[in-house]
Amino acid sequence: MYHIKTFNKISPVGLNKFDAEHYVVSDNETNEDGILVRSAKLLDYQFPDNLLAISRAGVGVNNIPIDRCSEAGIAVFSTPGANANAVKELVLCAMLMGSRDINGAIGWVRDQVASGVDVTTVVEKGKSAFVGPELYKKSLGVIGLGAIGSLVANIALSMGMDVYGYDPYLSVDAALRLDRHIHVVKDVGELYKRADYITIHIHFTDKTKGMIDEKAIANMKRGVRFINLARGEIVDDDAMLAALDTGWVATYITDFPNNRLVQHPHVVAMPHLGASTPESEQNCAAMAVDELRDYLENGNIRNSVNLPAVSMERSGVMRMCIIHKNVPAMLANITTLLSKDGVNVENLSNKSKGELAYTMVDLGTRVDHAVIEDVRNLANVIRVRVIE
Repeated sequence: MYHIKTFNKISPVGLNKFDAEHYVVSDNETNEDGILVRSAKLLDYQFPDNLLAISRAGVGVNNIPIDRCSEAGIAVFSTPGANANAVKELVLCAMLMGSRDINGAIGWVRDQVASGVDVTTVVEKGKSAFVGPELYKKSLGVIGLGAIGSLVANIALSMGMDVYGYDPYLSVDAALRLDRHIHVVKDVGELYKRADYITIHIHFTDKTKGMIDEKAIANMKRGVRFINLARGEIVDDDAMLAALDTGWVATYITDFPNNRLVQHPHVVAMPHLGASTPESEQNCAAMAVDELRDYLENGNIRNSVNLPAVSMERSGVMRMCIIHKNVPAMLANITTLLSKDGVNVENLSNKSKGELAYTMVDLGTRVDHAVIEDVRNLANVIRVRVIE
């Protein structure tokens, strides 16, 4: 029986995927085998010794102590792409709101009524204050061409925009998703100088913190409209506010408000609405549960942020899953130890990611506790578990 602890409210579409005969799921579990979380902060949470995995129903994992999880042999999963369509649609909304001051126009209409004016008599005169450009035939720069960025690029192209994309880590799968008419540039500076609108879809890391700074903004076109639905910290607020004051940036649309930004007249701030759709929450929950179940029941790893992707069909009578450091001779040491104990290896898969590696071994015979302990005691082994 697996015990799963939930943090935040998780959609029933995901929770219903747990078989009640094999899983106990609640928000008050102790000594849990797995965790399901959305935005709750786990940075100071004391993980029980038997915790095997954390599955985040969403993409950002800044609320999870990844290094501490890796040291303890805890797999951390996210759900890339599950909320991509929801964010894509909000990007389109953001571009329109940033162009035509729709938010200000709606507020103006309400203000007329509140002041006792017959709004029908002032509409034609008042609307001139909210004129803005169309998206058609304008240039859009998309920084980050993953699950969200590729959707944004493709739909912008279908709307008649000229689209430039930049992603130094562009995967083959992501490249195949892009329309061939999208200009993929190798230098983000080229995107900066061409784009009338820029939208950013990258992860927040130490390397991307403050990436949109004074220097980056200075290389953009005057009057650019910038959209940030990724993470607030990627943009240097001081640099952005200064650029808004001079008109170098016409509008900043962000999903990460703070008191300084909200007070600026050319900032459109939303309360982190990117994935706030019932469809997105359902997709994220279902994907997070699928990943967690496959790891607990089969040892397979999909969409882990700290461990390599490894998936293998079950064979033999027992599966040994080993998290270890990515150092030379580990695979040889494991197989040598097993063969010395007379254990037949039916199948094996091994992959690495950064400083960590993961090995799955399907065994032709059941092994006793002593053999498992021998593997566990090998140098550089972090965690061993057996699935029957």
